[in-house]
Amino acid sequence: MEKQLKKVDIIFDKGECYNPIEILDKALERSPDDIINDLIDSGLKGRGGAGFLTGLKWKFTRLQEGDEKYVICNADEGEPGTFKDREILDQVPEKIFVGMTICSYVIGAKEGFIYLRAEYNFLLKNLQKKLDLFNRQLKERAIDFVIQLRSGSGAYVCGEESALFESMEGHRGEPRNKPPYPTVAGYNKKPTVINNVETLVYVAMISRLGVEKFKELGTKDSRGSKVFSVSGDTPIPGIYELELGMTLSQFVEEFADGDAKAVQVGGASGSCVPRKKFAETIIGFEGIPTGGSMMVFNSSRSMYNVLHDYLEFFAEESCGQCTPCRVGCQQLLKGIEAVKRGEKPASYLDDLKKLTATMKIAAKCGLGQSVSNPFNSIVDNFREEIIY
Repeated sequence: MEKQLKKVDIIFDKGECYNPIEILDKALERSPDDIINDLIDSGLKGRGGAGFLTGLKWKFTRLQEGDEKYVICNADEGEPGTFKDREILDQVPEKIFVGMTICSYVIGAKEGFIYLRAEYNFLLKNLQKKLDLFNRQLKERAIDFVIQLRSGSGAYVCGEESALFESMEGHRGEPRNKPPYPTVAGYNKKPTVINNVETLVYVAMISRLGVEKFKELGTKDSRGSKVFSVSGDTPIPGIYELELGMTLSQFVEEFADGDAKAVQVGGASGSCVPRKKFAETIIGFEGIPTGGSMMVFNSSRSMYNVLHDYLEFFAEESCGQCTPCRVGCQQLLKGIEAVKRGEKPASYLDDLKKLTATMKIAAKCGLGQSVSNPFNSIVDNFREEIIY
């Protein structure tokens, strides 16, 4: 049976049940192992797009030896078309603090950090004020954990977790080789849990609502709901929390302008889905997972221009550390320009697709690896707009 599009209000709910300290107190009554088991049972997966089970990530970090461990909130929301975390940070930051503190209790961390993208520095004053109050409340409860704010420098690549660690440590923001993974060697080469803003809020909400309530939403493979940033050719742009498992047809019916020919799911690094595939495309981990960006394009838009903009962005934001990404992004951009000018035949697009396959295998981090998503989906479905 097809899931119906359902709007929910968990993340931004400020009703009578919303008291962050009470949510925290309730959570800390349970043992760390019970909390981990609850998270695994809930099926909560990372809301940044990768979709790793949150409970397992915490479990792996808890099992590591040593007293020095860290909790980091990745608030480097740099994906084009995504602006949901900004609203969460502005409206309900205490829920993030609660999620981080629950994590610290589970894994045995004494320090936590919120890594804020530089473009969100206008939020710092309000965030610091609320964080100072929260840290005082933790101290009053003799909870040995403190959260600090760290500001980035405007690099898209620092949204990648290991590049974020490098940036926090005062180095150039470049991805590390994996393994080891952050659960073993993260910030300061110590065991670290790094979660997306939204993921940490859902941890707090699962503690408040209970596992079974959370599992009522979504599907077997995509439990719960998700906050989406809706932009582009839509009469109602904005931020919406929706149940996972809807089809793209249902999304378009609700949010598009009646003339949608494509939806870019997951921002610039995501996939472009054409109209003919709306009905069969599920928004969730069993279909197309997304960090939250949903960009709608109607028939007035040139998909060549869309792809060109994405490739310009990737070429600019590549850290340059690995050749597949550094050179690959530049060659893809030059390649579609040459095809558009008629200097290369249409068949050259297939050669460029082979290049994206190499990048997906050989690039060091998700930036270079994900370029194939927009490139192939736009070339495969809108080739004529690139050729002519």
